[in-house]
Amino acid sequence: MIRGIGIDMIEVERVAAKIGKDMGFRELVFSAAEIEYCDRMTYAAEHYAARFAAKEAFFKAVGTGWKNGTAFNEVEIVHDSEGRPSIKLSGNTAITLANIASQKITVSLSHIKSVATAIVIIEI
Repeated sequence: MIRGIGIDMIEVERVAAKIGKDMGFRELVFSAAEIEYCDRMTYAAEHYAARFAAKEAFFKAVGTGWKNGTAFNEVEIVHDSEGRPSIKLSGNTAITLANIASQKITVSLSHIKSVATAIVIIEI
Protein backbone atom coordinates (compact mmCIF):
# COMPACT_ATOMS: atom_id res chain seq x y z
CA MET A 1 0.00 0.00 0.00
CA ILE A 2 1.32 3.45 -0.91
CA ARG A 3 1.89 5.75 2.07
CA GLY A 4 3.16 8.76 0.12
CA ILE A 5 4.30 10.00 -3.27
CA GLY A 6 6.52 12.99 -3.93
CA ILE A 7 7.80 14.53 -7.13
CA ASP A 8 10.11 17.46 -7.74
CA MET A 9 11.77 19.19 -10.63
CA ILE A 10 14.53 21.82 -10.62
CA GLU A 11 16.60 23.78 -13.14
CA VAL A 12 20.15 22.43 -13.33
CA GLU A 13 21.53 25.95 -13.76
CA ARG A 14 20.03 27.01 -10.44
CA VAL A 15 21.80 24.19 -8.60
CA ALA A 16 25.04 24.79 -10.54
CA ALA A 17 25.06 28.40 -9.33
CA LYS A 18 24.59 27.30 -5.71
CA ILE A 19 27.28 24.59 -5.74
CA GLY A 20 29.71 26.97 -7.47
CA LYS A 21 29.73 29.35 -4.51
CA ASP A 22 31.87 28.88 -1.41
CA MET A 23 28.96 29.26 1.02
CA GLY A 24 28.74 25.62 2.12
CA PHE A 25 25.63 24.78 0.08
CA ARG A 26 27.06 21.44 -1.05
CA GLU A 27 27.89 20.33 2.49
CA LEU A 28 24.54 21.54 3.84
CA VAL A 29 22.50 19.64 1.24
CA PHE A 30 24.65 16.66 0.18
CA SER A 31 26.47 13.90 2.05
CA ALA A 32 30.22 13.47 1.60
CA ALA A 33 29.57 10.36 -0.52
CA GLU A 34 27.14 12.26 -2.77
CA ILE A 35 29.65 15.08 -3.25
CA GLU A 36 32.34 12.56 -4.17
CA TYR A 37 29.98 10.79 -6.60
CA CYS A 38 28.74 13.97 -8.32
CA ASP A 39 32.19 15.54 -8.59
CA ARG A 40 33.39 12.46 -10.52
CA MET A 41 30.74 12.98 -13.19
CA THR A 42 31.33 14.92 -16.41
CA TYR A 43 28.11 16.91 -15.92
CA ALA A 44 28.24 17.16 -12.12
CA ALA A 45 25.55 19.84 -11.83
CA GLU A 46 22.97 17.53 -13.44
CA HIS A 47 23.72 14.84 -10.85
CA TYR A 48 23.60 17.30 -7.97
CA ALA A 49 20.29 18.67 -9.27
CA ALA A 50 18.75 15.19 -9.55
CA ARG A 51 19.74 14.42 -5.97
CA PHE A 52 18.37 17.74 -4.76
CA ALA A 53 15.07 16.97 -6.51
CA ALA A 54 15.00 13.51 -4.90
CA LYS A 55 15.44 14.98 -1.43
CA GLU A 56 12.61 17.46 -2.05
CA ALA A 57 10.43 14.65 -3.44
CA PHE A 58 11.24 12.51 -0.40
CA PHE A 59 10.07 15.17 2.04
CA LYS A 60 6.89 15.60 -0.01
CA ALA A 61 6.28 11.85 0.10
CA VAL A 62 6.76 11.85 3.88
CA GLY A 63 3.69 14.08 3.95
CA THR A 64 5.00 16.72 6.32
CA GLY A 65 7.60 18.35 4.12
CA TRP A 66 10.92 19.26 5.70
CA LYS A 67 10.63 19.35 9.48
CA ASN A 68 12.76 19.97 12.55
CA GLY A 69 15.05 17.09 13.38
CA THR A 70 15.86 16.39 9.74
CA ALA A 71 18.67 17.56 7.47
CA PHE A 72 19.01 17.40 3.71
CA ASN A 73 22.54 15.96 3.90
CA GLU A 74 21.20 13.08 6.02
CA VAL A 75 18.87 12.01 3.20
CA GLU A 76 21.39 10.35 0.91
CA ILE A 77 20.91 8.96 -2.59
CA VAL A 78 22.85 5.70 -2.87
CA HIS A 79 23.07 3.14 -5.66
CA ASP A 80 22.95 -0.65 -5.52
CA SER A 81 25.36 -2.85 -7.50
CA GLU A 82 23.21 -2.48 -10.62
CA GLY A 83 23.05 1.32 -10.36
CA ARG A 84 19.48 1.51 -9.04
CA PRO A 85 19.09 4.56 -6.77
CA SER A 86 17.60 4.38 -3.30
CA ILE A 87 17.41 6.58 -0.22
CA LYS A 88 19.48 6.04 2.92
CA LEU A 89 18.67 8.03 6.06
CA SER A 90 21.32 8.80 8.67
CA GLY A 91 21.91 10.86 11.81
CA ASN A 92 19.03 12.71 13.45
CA THR A 93 16.97 12.35 10.29
CA ALA A 94 17.00 8.56 10.63
CA ILE A 95 15.90 8.91 14.25
CA THR A 96 13.21 11.51 13.54
CA LEU A 97 11.82 9.49 10.63
CA ALA A 98 12.41 6.01 12.10
CA ASN A 99 8.86 4.95 11.23
CA ILE A 100 9.53 5.76 7.56
CA ALA A 101 13.11 4.46 7.36
CA SER A 102 11.83 0.91 7.85
CA GLN A 103 9.35 1.16 4.97
CA LYS A 104 10.01 0.50 1.30
CA ILE A 105 11.22 3.67 -0.42
CA THR A 106 11.48 3.74 -4.21
CA VAL A 107 13.21 6.60 -5.99
CA SER A 108 13.65 7.44 -9.66
CA LEU A 109 15.96 10.19 -10.96
CA SER A 110 16.11 11.81 -14.37
CA HIS A 111 18.05 14.73 -15.76
CA ILE A 112 18.93 16.52 -18.96
CA LYS A 113 21.13 19.54 -19.55
CA SER A 114 18.59 22.04 -18.21
CA VAL A 115 16.26 20.16 -15.84
CA ALA A 116 16.42 17.40 -13.23
CA THR A 117 13.47 15.57 -11.74
CA ALA A 118 12.81 12.84 -9.21
CA ILE A 119 9.91 10.86 -7.87
CA VAL A 120 9.78 9.06 -4.52
CA ILE A 121 7.21 6.48 -3.46
CA ILE A 122 6.96 5.29 0.13
CA GLU A 123 5.11 2.01 0.69
CA ILE A 124 3.87 0.43 3.90
